[in-house]
Amino acid sequence: MTMQFVYSRQDFVTDVRRRSENYGWTDRRDRGLFRYYLGDLETRILPGSCGYVAQLNIQRGKERRKPQEILNIKQEFIPSQFNFNKINLDEIIFEMIKTTDGVVLINVSPLEFGHCLFVPDPSRCFPQILTRAAIQVGIESVLLSSDPSLRAGFNSLGAFASVNHLHLHGYYLDYELKIESSPVKPLVPEKRFYRMQDFPTGFLFYTESEEVEEVARSICQVTDFLVGENIAHNLFLTRGCPPCDHIQSTKDCCLRSGVRIAIWPRKACFGAKVETDISVALCELGGHLPFKSKKDYECATEEDVMDIVQIGLCFTLHKFHFLKCLSPL
Repeated sequence: MTMQFVYSRQDFVTDVRRRSENYGWTDRRDRGLFRYYLGDLETRILPGSCGYVAQLNIQRGKERRKPQEILNIKQEFIPSQFNFNKINLDEIIFEMIKTTDGVVLINVSPLEFGHCLFVPDPSRCFPQILTRAAIQVGIESVLLSSDPSLRAGFNSLGAFASVNHLHLHGYYLDYELKIESSPVKPLVPEKRFYRMQDFPTGFLFYTESEEVEEVARSICQVTDFLVGENIAHNLFLTRGCPPCDHIQSTKDCCLRSGVRIAIWPRKACFGAKVETDISVALCELGGHLPFKSKKDYECATEEDVMDIVQIGLCFTLHKFHFLKCLSPL
């Protein structure tokens, strides 16, 4: 029987300080349920202002399941294709139960320690289009962890999602990312909606425990707009300090009681997913660079990465400034 995790707002953690031991994930790794054994990954920080965290993960490039062909951001769920109702049930770690149900299962081709998938109500066969409930589960998952290195994220169709069945990613990355404390400019501050100033520029929401439902609703209005306009997008969720439009003090930068949710509109990639060494998706935009070849890992520079990321983003934010006029957001 699958373990059930029933939670409420009272379970959210504000005092983040320790590394988690993900026994359910390590148990399944040790039982051989992954496509490869993931140990400690070779890691280096690229010199430069972005602080990119580069990691070498050759096996993921070789062993992961072939991505599905994506032709449209609003592509319908196709039952005959691979989906999360077809997995080995031993891959499920537990069910998450609050106002809506979902499952947490291992990603059998992990990027990093603890790499899991959050799948809201898998039997309903939602396509890979964000819902308010899915966004809320992603935020709440980060708030439920006492470990500030837990990251979560979402790739839309056309933004390097590999499976057209609604899911978010979650994994641990025990290195500080610039996005955790980078300065922002307010767009609609009463809705916790901001614009990131540093590269790669995008939108950012911020929430603490008391505002999760309201902020999730606002995020969903933005992503609904992007889907309606057929614009691909990526989200990255991480513990981070409260928004500010200038460099904060060391003390303020260390605060991690809330969650930052970054949103990047980007150029869509349709057709069969072509594996390049850097595919610009949620990890890369968040500052984490998984490499598939040792040569590229060793030779990569911040300038090279920024050029690749900029090509992937394509959209300039001035086209979206009118989002701040949406009422209500």
